[in-house]
Amino acid sequence: MNNSVTNTARLLGAGLRALLVLTLVCGVLYPLAITGVAQALFNDKANGSEIKSDGKVVGSSLIGQQGYSLDYFQPRPANGLGENSVNTQYKLILSGATNRAGDNPELIKWVREAKAKVVKDNSTADYKVKPSQVPADAVTSSGSGLDPDISPAYADLQVHRVAERNGLSVAQVQKLVDEHTEGRTLGFMGEPRVNVLELNIALKDLVAKG
Repeated sequence: MNNSVTNTARLLGAGLRALLVLTLVCGVLYPLAITGVAQALFNDKANGSEIKSDGKVVGSSLIGQQGYSLDYFQPRPANGLGENSVNTQYKLILSGATNRAGDNPELIKWVREAKAKVVKDNSTADYKVKPSQVPADAVTSSGSGLDPDISPAYADLQVHRVAERNGLSVAQVQKLVDEHTEGRTLGFMGEPRVNVLELNIALKDLVAKG
């Protein structure tokens, strides 16, 4: 009986020591080591790929934002975004796709209305947008609804409107778009893109300079 109790106590003691060691290694030392390496080698990415303007964090290069006025470049639509209905203490936005097939009548209606709006919003006194010029990303949301980028074609389409509303020349605004157009990752992955937030910050700075 005594031997049985002693063995049980030893096993419990060994298990407790193993638990403490694993907790220390996996729960403290390893996370600290990974955090230290990430901060030292990938500081920007480890902190959320933050974008700053006037010394303040205004967003992330990885997450798109909505609500820009027509003075600025517009992002992709975000029809897939929904509102949190569970934890109503906070106003949260849920990311997601529209979950509608390409032949869904509601989606077709959204696309047609979006195309008409893009044509109307981006036509100016001396520049008329044709429906055939409207790229797909101008009228459809991404899978997450939070795509931070638009295609160079959609950015180019907005140049005349942005120039007119901000009292800038078309050449000035087009130069901004060209400067903020990124090529394919490693030269072959993905598509050329323009980060909307970064472009709009550059636009704001240009307007401020007069």
